Amino acid sequence: MTDNEVDSVLKWAVEVPHEVDGAVVERVSNTVLLALRPVRPLPSERVITSVLMIIFFLVATLGATYLGFSGSHVLSRAENLVISWVLALLAGWAATATAAAMLPGSKSRFDARILLAICTGAFVAVFAILFHDYRLVRFFSEGINCLGIGLLHAAVAGFLLWLVLRRGVILDPVAAGVALGTLAGLSGLVMLEMHCPILKAMHLIVWHTAVIPLSGLVGYLAGRLVQERGNRIFPKEA
Repeated sequence: MTDNEVDSVLKWAVEVPHEVDGAVVERVSNTVLLALRPVRPLPSERVITSVLMIIFFLVATLGATYLGFSGSHVLSRAENLVISWVLALLAGWAATATAAAMLPGSKSRFDARILLAICTGAFVAVFAILFHDYRLVRFFSEGINCLGIGLLHAAVAGFLLWLVLRRGVILDPVAAGVALGTLAGLSGLVMLEMHCPILKAMHLIVWHTAVIPLSGLVGYLAGRLVQERGNRIFPKEA
């Protein structure tokens, strides 16, 4: 049914007088009213963002606590400060974008796909500026191990973040999925920076940073799947 056809039906319903059996009205009203349940309002965007940031930080910290803080110990104070500041800033943006995706009417300042690109590019730049050892010794064996650990923690963070996200009203599943995947990927990256003692530039640029776009890609695919299922249930008319 097109928009014009809906308008025509509504106009006809208003203009054409009809009589309705009072018993029918009462029966329908009772049925509808009995099915109504009170709805708990969602917390504010700031509260949701804070909860998402707590999950982001806890998964990374608990993972590093279990595996060891070798990475934090080999970084200088300046390197720790720069990496921590960039991570906190980008995680705050990703958490805000994720919270906005679950609250209808929120005016998010961040396009999730652009945010994913910014987060990836930012850490390529940060690692290239801070570290200058470009040796490729054990590049793949060390890298695959770090990538797997980072993605595992990103998956845990993503699941916990999804438990929060699903309580909202998601109008754009793709944007929500990318934002959530970006935040989960940053959590995996934080864990790697605290745990991994390898400071070779290409190891960090390729394997550590890869956790972010791969997690974002998973979030994008999950969002597309949800969106396509919704389109099959509620098909759009041409």
